[in-house]
Amino acid sequence: MTQRSRTRRTVGAASLLAAIWQIGAAPIGLAQVPAPEPNLVAPPPGPPPGTNEPKAEEAPAASLTTPSLTGPLSANPNPISFDTGYPLGKFYFGGALTGMGLLQSNPVPGNHTATADAPSALVWLQNNEGPFQIFAMAGGYSFPTLGTQYFHINKITGDTFGPAPVAYGKMVLTDEISVQFGKLPTLIGAEYAFTFQNMNIERGLLWNQEPIISRGVQGNYSSGPLTVSLSLNDGLYSNNYSWISGLVSYTLNKSNTIAVAGGGSFKEVAKSTFVTLPPQNNSRIINLIYTYNAEPWTITPYFQYTDIPSSANLGIASAQTYGGAVLANYKLTDTVNIAGRAEYIATSGSGNVLYGAGSSAGSLTLTPTWQNGIWFVRGEGSVVHAFDSTFAFGRGGGTKTQMRGLLEGGIVF
Repeated sequence: MTQRSRTRRTVGAASLLAAIWQIGAAPIGLAQVPAPEPNLVAPPPGPPPGTNEPKAEEAPAASLTTPSLTGPLSANPNPISFDTGYPLGKFYFGGALTGMGLLQSNPVPGNHTATADAPSALVWLQNNEGPFQIFAMAGGYSFPTLGTQYFHINKITGDTFGPAPVAYGKMVLTDEISVQFGKLPTLIGAEYAFTFQNMNIERGLLWNQEPIISRGVQGNYSSGPLTVSLSLNDGLYSNNYSWISGLVSYTLNKSNTIAVAGGGSFKEVAKSTFVTLPPQNNSRIINLIYTYNAEPWTITPYFQYTDIPSSANLGIASAQTYGGAVLANYKLTDTVNIAGRAEYIATSGSGNVLYGAGSSAGSLTLTPTWQNGIWFVRGEGSVVHAFDSTFAFGRGGGTKTQMRGLLEGGIVF
């Protein structure tokens, strides 16, 4: 199994002071953001989840657009707030506290058949008015991901993005133009980092090839149906500003949005850590994303292509991935939703970025959700099958299929 897979699997909430300190300490050369937020004062209607742009109907009366949620979970429309006056205005306080149980077949080494964890133990503070805005998130988290080893909250928080995973400042220059800097979510992909933000509890096989959070600087332009963002950042959190990422999103009408997102490294970086993987950190990636959003349906198909060039200096073999996924949610009632995901990814070349060189895999996921106010419970069933694998599931890696059942519950306040 690829090092990327081992990394992305998987304490307690840290103080908000630590998160705000992260913003103050970040040099102006840092940023990646919950994508092209249109100045947080007049969010456009329903961009696709890959744009990291929340849908208008998800925003409360206060026009909060972060953290982005694709549904079925919805944000608290009346978060705790306090007014600081000019120039920062009103601040809002929120959070997500969730617990999770997981059962799985054919666990890989380091995992058990059953485990429990707190995948989201996070709080955040933000304002959305005036020329300077901030968003600061603090706490613990894990990244349950299909087909990979699961690492618990203490391991993931300590070895990836720390107790302040997202922390950024935003300069609003005009109604159309803004600049963001700090630790911010990638522009790439159709799924977000944390469990409560997504249709499914687990992230997918395609997500496992993408950056999660990067440090850098990002410019945003938003006018009418068009949103454009461009970022200089450190890719897979390498602390080397060697990546350019971009996003173009166009809202065709209130129900249909298309987006193209991509990025890649423009110089070789040798750094290798638990979260910074040389093959993916020196790669190039592109997404094509379409979203249909009209109750009771939200449907997002997307295509992903990645290219990892060979490097004798870094000991990296050439590899490519080609993948497609469909994410969908159906609203049964005001409190009950059913979400699903189907995906397939294949690799070529001599490098191992999945389950061995030339391997491929498919997955199916089903996630029913109940939410009433800030409280929610959801279950999940998933299956992953590997093809042409050299190491997949089970203690010896020879099993090609893994099934999981999950239960997550908690509050989004």
